[in-house]
Amino acid sequence: QVQLVESGGGLVQVGGSLRLSCAASGRASSRHDMSWFRQAPGKEREFVAGSSASGGSTYYADSVKGRFAISRDNAKNTVSLQMSSLKPEDTAVYYCAASSYYIFSASSRDYDYWGQGTQVTVSS
Repeated sequence: QVQLVESGGGLVQVGGSLRLSCAASGRASSRHDMSWFRQAPGKEREFVAGSSASGGSTYYADSVKGRFAISRDNAKNTVSLQMSSLKPEDTAVYYCAASSYYIFSASSRDYDYWGQGTQVTVSS
């Protein structure tokens, strides 16, 4: 069992920055691929960014490439998402998720554990 707790959401103006953090605890959390997903009202949950278990590979949705950066510290069991140049369309609840799937996946169906989510609102 892996427990995930997100923090760092809030209200920010267009063009601003925000850093989300996810604290993981439990069974071998450092062996899981970790990703951030988001869900806006009335929309499906979508992949944002992900990191392989080692942190050696990172993956991004096209909509956030060049603006968001994911990082992880396995010694501290944390995963962070640095968000810059924020746009109104980035407004959503952001979720941290952990996957033990045999390869990296951007599909939410392949993630076993989820945090409770943190709200990010970008105002214009």
